[in-house]
Amino acid sequence: MTIYIDPPTWPGHGRLWSHLISDASYAELHLFAAGLGVPPRAFERDHYDLPSERYRDAVRAGAREVSSREVVRLLTGAGLRRPKGRRG
Repeated sequence: MTIYIDPPTWPGHGRLWSHLISDASYAELHLFAAGLGVPPRAFERDHYDLPSERYRDAVRAGAREVSSREVVRLLTGAGLRRPKGRRG
């Protein structure tokens, strides 16, 4: 099981956010997120939005730190990328 997280550089709602992803399956990602106590509403298309204050928690739990560009590459390579506007 490999879960990845990018740096918390994405602004929104007065906070900075990271993207938490899997390169294997959404089931793996949901299991990891649930173990961290991340609410299901934080899942968006192909990733979880994780606030900056939870970044270290995810890394301690085993998420591998990668760049935002690498997140997109990993999702695309795994066939798990769901860009905005795409249904399904």
